[in-house]
Amino acid sequence: MKDEVYRYNHARWEALAQANALFTRPKLDLDKETARAYLNLDRFGITSDLTGQHVLCLASGGGQQSAAFALLGAIVTVYDISPSQLERDQAAADHYGTAIRIVQGDMRDLSCFGDDSFDIVWHPYSLTFVPDSRVVFHEVSRIMKEGGLYHLMCANPFFSGLTHADWNGEGYTLKQPYVDEATTSYPDQEWVYDRSQSDEIQAPREYRQTLSRIMNGLIQEGFLLAYFSEVKSNDPAPVPGSWGHFADIAPPWLEFIWTYNPNFLRTSMNR
Repeated sequence: MKDEVYRYNHARWEALAQANALFTRPKLDLDKETARAYLNLDRFGITSDLTGQHVLCLASGGGQQSAAFALLGAIVTVYDISPSQLERDQAAADHYGTAIRIVQGDMRDLSCFGDDSFDIVWHPYSLTFVPDSRVVFHEVSRIMKEGGLYHLMCANPFFSGLTHADWNGEGYTLKQPYVDEATTSYPDQEWVYDRSQSDEIQAPREYRQTLSRIMNGLIQEGFLLAYFSEVKSNDPAPVPGSWGHFADIAPPWLEFIWTYNPNFLRTSMNR
């Protein structure tokens, strides 16, 4: 599916990796204890041993989540659009002496994986890089084992496209229509990569996914919501117009855990 969306995302993430952006830096200082804490698995109710569990790190290259899951004994596959990101996952695995599988591709097409392949799909922030989230959810539902867990982190659609730069002296003003697939963009934050050491990288291009599309899209694929969080900065003394203040006023991210139970709706409707 090498359309314009694919080409844009591929080029941007290759450039971010070359610039050593924050999300492209492998975690090379983990052990089992810190790996579990990094993933925050207890918060999601994942307290059991992960040995032998099949985990897909979806659109999750960079050698971070994959390294943590591998240290916890999981059988890890990383699927990402950027070859450079996948190289960093392999480098992290080599560093720890763990084995992972890396696969290059677009999250909208998971046809390289068989049905019922994974116990856990771990999907960090990337859903808004494609226009229609439902395409991704359909693919994930096919490769998920019944009872499996789908971790999803995505943009809070109400504030998609806003940043701390939108402070007007009183608040952060919503300006764009709340509709699915509306294109949004914003400058990369100064902490993403060192601009003095890198050429200018094209700005993010994201697509709004309304909350109703996200929720109903997953429910229709057979997912049940098990955990939900609005992610804030928790800055103890935020200054108006700073990133910490913005993130406390308008939480920019949502985090979910969904369980896959494809027979739930059918059983409920037949009662």
